[in-house]
Amino acid sequence: MIATLMQALDSTIANVALPYMQGSLSASYDQITWVLTAYIAAVAIMAAPVGWLAARFGRKRLLIFCVAGFTIVSMLCGIATSLPQIVLDRIAQGAFGAALVPLSQSTMLDIYPVERRGNAMAIWGMGVMVGPIMGPTLGGYLTSMYDWRYVFFVNLPFGILAIAGLLFCMPKDEPAQEMRFDWTGFLVLSLGIGALQIGLDRGEELDWLSSPFIVTCAILSVVGLYLFLVHMFTAPNPFIPRAIFKDRTFNVSMVASFSIGLTLLAASALMAPYLETLNNYPVLNAGFLMSPRGIGTMLAMLVAGRVLRTTGPRPLIIAGNIVMLLSFWSMTRWTPDISPQIIVTTTFAQGAGIGLIFTSLQVVTFETLPAVFRTQASSLIYLIRNVGSAIGVSLTSAVLDHTAQAEHSVLTGYITPFARPLQAGGAVTHFLNPSTPGGATILKSMIDTQSQIIAYANDYKFLLIISVPAALSVFLMRKPQPNTQIAPADLAELAAD
Repeated sequence: MIATLMQALDSTIANVALPYMQGSLSASYDQITWVLTAYIAAVAIMAAPVGWLAARFGRKRLLIFCVAGFTIVSMLCGIATSLPQIVLDRIAQGAFGAALVPLSQSTMLDIYPVERRGNAMAIWGMGVMVGPIMGPTLGGYLTSMYDWRYVFFVNLPFGILAIAGLLFCMPKDEPAQEMRFDWTGFLVLSLGIGALQIGLDRGEELDWLSSPFIVTCAILSVVGLYLFLVHMFTAPNPFIPRAIFKDRTFNVSMVASFSIGLTLLAASALMAPYLETLNNYPVLNAGFLMSPRGIGTMLAMLVAGRVLRTTGPRPLIIAGNIVMLLSFWSMTRWTPDISPQIIVTTTFAQGAGIGLIFTSLQVVTFETLPAVFRTQASSLIYLIRNVGSAIGVSLTSAVLDHTAQAEHSVLTGYITPFARPLQAGGAVTHFLNPSTPGGATILKSMIDTQSQIIAYANDYKFLLIISVPAALSVFLMRKPQPNTQIAPADLAELAAD
C-alpha cells in the first residue's frame, strides 16, 4: 500500500507546483507541461508488460527494484537544475512507477483468501484512489510552505519504509527464466499508447486537429493500437495472453474501469479552477474544500470492505454509481454563490460513491478469473483506467472551452440598444454603457463569468452522461459458480491458448 500511495500521489502532486518549477527552471508554459506529460506517457507505456516482467524476474524482485528506482529518481527530480534533466527523470520515474500498482494488487489478491479480499482491497485501494485526489492539496501545501522540490523529496521516507517491508515480509517467488519477451507487441503498443497520451495531453494547448503535431500523434496512435490488436490475436505467444479476454466479467470490468477513469481525475481537474476562478477562493482554501472528496473515498472503502461479505460486491457497485450520478447532477446546478456546506457535502458524497465502486469492482473483477492471470489482469485494468483518465481530462477541457466560447457569443448577442438595462435614464446605464471603456470592461467581465458558469454546468452534465456505462455494466457481470475449480491440465491449456 505504501508503494501504491507513492506512485498514485506523484500522478497529481506536481500539478500545482508547475508555475514555481517554470520560473526555477527558466521554462515556458508549454515546456513545463512536459513534466506531467513525460510521467503519464511513461506510466502508460510500461504498465502493459508488467505481467511478463513479474513472471520472468519474479514479483518480489521486480517490486523491490521498482520501488528503489522510483525513490532514487524522485530525489533526482528534486535536485534537477534544467528542464531536460527533470523531463528525463520524470520519464524514468514513470517507468519505475508503472509496476507498483498492478504488482501490489496482484500480491494482495494472492496473500488473502476470497472471504478477506474485501477488507484487503479496501485498505489497498485507499492508496490508489486517495493519492490522485489528495495530491494537489499536499502539493500545494509543500510548495507554498517549503519549495517545489519537496514535492519529490516527500517520496524518500515512504520509499525506504516500503523497501524494508518488502525485503522482510514479502514471500519469495521463482522467476520463469525460459520466457521470451514479445518485443513486437510491446513496441507497437508503446507507440499507440504513448502517442495517444501525448496527443491528449497537448491537444488543448495546440488546438487539437488544427495542429500537425496532434494529427501526427492521432495517426501514430491509431496505427500502433491497430497493429497491436492484430499482433495479439495472431502471434503465437503475445505478452498479453488472449485467454484473459475469455472471462466476461473481466471484460465488463475493463469497461467499468475505463468509465471510472473518465470521471475520476476529470472531476477533480474541473473543481480546482471552478473554486479558484468563479468562487474566488484562495488556493489553500480551495484545496481544503476539495479534501472531503478524499475523506469520503476513504470512509466508503472501509465500509465496503466490512460489508462485502454479506452484501456482495454488485449491490455496492450499484449504490456507488447512484451516489456518483446524484453528485454530478447536483453539480450541474452550481453557481458562484453556492455555499461551502453544499460543496463539502456534494464532494464528500462523490468521493463515497467512488470508494464503494472501486473497492467492489476490484473484488468482482477477479472473482471468476484464473489466478495465473492476476498480474496481467491488474496491469490491464490499471492501464485502461489511466487511459480513461487522460481521455476524460482532455474531453472535459475541450467541452469546457468550446461551451464557454459558444455561450459567450450567445450572451454577447443580447448586448443591444434595445436591452432594457442598457437604455438611457437608468443608474445601471452609467456603469454598463458599452460605448465607454469602463462599461465595456464590466460587461465583458459579466459575460465571461456567466458563460463560464454555463460551461461548467454542461461539463458536469457530460460527466453525468459518461458515468452511465459504469452504472449499467454491473448487470453484465457473471456471478462465480460455487465449488468450481479449474483443473491443472485445463489451466495449462488455457494459459497456453
